[in-house]
Amino acid sequence: MIALIRRVNLLTVPAAAALLLAGCAQPATRVVLLPQDDGSRSAVVVMNKTAGNKQRVLSTPYQEATIVAGANKVPQVKRTDAESVRAKYGVLLDLRPPKPRQFVLYFEIGGTMLTEQSQGELTRALQAVKEFPGADITVTGYTDTVGAQAQNDVLSLQRAREVRELLIKDGFPPARIEAVGRGERQLRVPTPDETPEPDNRCVVIEVR
Repeated sequence: MIALIRRVNLLTVPAAAALLLAGCAQPATRVVLLPQDDGSRSAVVVMNKTAGNKQRVLSTPYQEATIVAGANKVPQVKRTDAESVRAKYGVLLDLRPPKPRQFVLYFEIGGTMLTEQSQGELTRALQAVKEFPGADITVTGYTDTVGAQAQNDVLSLQRAREVRELLIKDGFPPARIEAVGRGERQLRVPTPDETPEPDNRCVVIEVR
């Protein structure tokens, strides 16, 4: 088995397929730690249960751990690099689904009109969604804390539904788009009541 890891995203193949990549080598599980897109640090623990849970920690990008099937040994770790990983596992890397995307659109106070800047962002979001033809989309609406809570519940859902309709008009399957409203119950930016916070007047489009 081979696993290429970035945070909690795993790409695995059966041991039989791993053998095709490894030639006639003995069956083994291999784990490669990939770098984060934002440069942040990450780590993963690789454990061999056959060897009494002996383990090694991968904390440097492109470290590779190998557990030979049936071997009573601590996982073997070596340092590799991007070029080597691409050469050995390029087929697997190419099979990975697109990374989830998120877009935030902001509204003018008290209604469903997008701000001028978010109208441009909407165009970019619609274009990006086309790169995920089989994806699921959640559109979550929010409000600030100005006005009654019940009214903000309605407004947040209305904002989410209107954006959902724009996605549908652009050709995305309705069954794959969910619209939900959070109102002021789950603020994106905590504020006191009756605070006209622009960052809370928004919808978040999550594509995954």
